[in-house]
Amino acid sequence: MATRKIRMGMVGGGRGAFIGAVHRMAAAMDGQIELVCGAFSADPAKSQASGADLFLPADRVYDSYAEMFQREQALPADERMECVSIVTPNHMHYPVAKLALAHGFHVICDKPLAFNLKEARALAALVRKTGLIFALTHNYTGYPMVRQARELVRSGQLGKIRKIVAEYPQGWLASLLEASGQKQADWRTDPKRAGASCCMGDIGTHAENLAEYITGLQIESVCAELTTFVKGRKLDDDGNVLLRFKGGARGILFASQVSIDEENALAIRVYGEKGGLEWHQEEPNTLLLKWPDQPRQMLRTGGYPHLCEAARQATRLPPGHPEGYLEAFANLYRSFAAAVALAQTGKKVPAAALDFPTVEDGVRGMAFIETVVKSSKSKQKWVKMPAL
Repeated sequence: MATRKIRMGMVGGGRGAFIGAVHRMAAAMDGQIELVCGAFSADPAKSQASGADLFLPADRVYDSYAEMFQREQALPADERMECVSIVTPNHMHYPVAKLALAHGFHVICDKPLAFNLKEARALAALVRKTGLIFALTHNYTGYPMVRQARELVRSGQLGKIRKIVAEYPQGWLASLLEASGQKQADWRTDPKRAGASCCMGDIGTHAENLAEYITGLQIESVCAELTTFVKGRKLDDDGNVLLRFKGGARGILFASQVSIDEENALAIRVYGEKGGLEWHQEEPNTLLLKWPDQPRQMLRTGGYPHLCEAARQATRLPPGHPEGYLEAFANLYRSFAAAVALAQTGKKVPAAALDFPTVEDGVRGMAFIETVVKSSKSKQKWVKMPAL
């Protein structure tokens, strides 16, 4: 058990950023983590202004992440930050995480893990070498009903899995929004900052991660088509993928950012020999179960005794009270803080304590992106995922 708050720094997430504020709220929700410093922007003036917004001491707000790691490491052990939250665009994940690990700091990083698979593999090797805790915020794994779905598959109640359908449609990039200077659209559609893919890298990886998390099955090969519908856009804004999983299951995954009027409609359906399940992110408190010989069943969050322990632990409010995105995000931060506290005792952190996406999940996500891009460009029908 932790006896005090974990001291956290942040890289990125300054004024005008979306995801940085989400991470800060999630980290603070359980009172286990305290933000003590930050390098919030590549612009030193903006970093200082952002730190002032958060009421941080001026001497704990840095002009660069390199300066932050060096100066924080030099502080007494009972003052310096112990972990860092990385909330930058994709191309900065690797250099920041690499330097943080080299300075002995635990890392929690926004997804995707890196700019490409080569960087992802290098990070995974460094995490193994240092033994530090590394969490990746595929935050949808933090929902109670997602964990209930995982338990239903693990316990065999659905039987052997046959079919997985994962989807994530959005509509916000249906026009050339990046031409207006909108910050989120600007970097996500820029191959120099986003990487090899926009749509599949940004949201398709959430669907991929959710499918593997719930079923425990790994994608073996893909047959993919990526499309750029909006004229003038440099990266894909729509993608359709056929999936083959180890063990014989088959799947379909589609992601789209040009599906007008869709918001964040991440959803998954899993079908086994004995039954099926269905979950929608926009109605996250509900999990539908489907059986061949009885009516459809609906499970709800709220600490009910018939839910599994992982689902009950992830549930924060009594029945009927909506909870969702921030609470799921906070569940990952809570597990991360517990793992860091345990690691600080010098004991080996058991796998059961790592109930959050790890660096290895991030490597699989980057492999998925690169394989989908390769498949889309190839004349070959099916392309195998690389050995990891």
